[in-house]
Amino acid sequence: MDKLLSNFTIRVPETIYLKDPESSELGQKIIKNSIELIDDIGFEAFTFKKLGILIGSNESSIYRYFESKHKLLVYLSSWYWSWLEYRVVMATYSLGEPLAQLNRAVEIIAEEVKQDSNFTYVNEVALNRIIVCESSKSFLTKTVDAENKAGNFESYKSLVQRLVVMIQGACPDYPYAKSLSSTLVEASLHQHFLRDHFKSITDCHSSGPSAFLADLVKKTLS
Repeated sequence: MDKLLSNFTIRVPETIYLKDPESSELGQKIIKNSIELIDDIGFEAFTFKKLGILIGSNESSIYRYFESKHKLLVYLSSWYWSWLEYRVVMATYSLGEPLAQLNRAVEIIAEEVKQDSNFTYVNEVALNRIIVCESSKSFLTKTVDAENKAGNFESYKSLVQRLVVMIQGACPDYPYAKSLSSTLVEASLHQHFLRDHFKSITDCHSSGPSAFLADLVKKTLS
């Protein structure tokens, strides 16, 4: 277990930020308060000027860490996906069968997020709400190909690839492991969004999308 965890850390690609926000008290303050502010007013209304007022710092100090609020959103998304993969690793390392690993991983991805006391400057519950509502804005841009080439979305793709390995282990002959994996990740977000905002077009209400995604995996791979 110790060896496994020593080989897995929450990483955010260095291409996203100008200065690592985890390296300083101000940087962590920027992350903590940006999550709270975006969760409160939304990404469109969010500005570095408003964040600077909230943290009692000059707007220019934030630009020393991120060149734009878009890069900040990419950072928050990347941190979330890496943290979620960390949770999947923790929850599945002792499960021998790939199908059991996959089923548990799907539960982790789809379940309600709870606060993680290991990271005091990140409110994972609020960050999850941001990811559900705002994360697509980090890649639905004209610059997505250049940012992808730079490695900005490696955390997201790493989580998807981890599920791919589980799917291939559970059903080696299934030809669409990558498509199913990415669909599971995106469907979880989408169903949470529908549950909160378009209740009439989803069946995932009080229980969330866990049962739906488990049923999808079972029937797809059977």
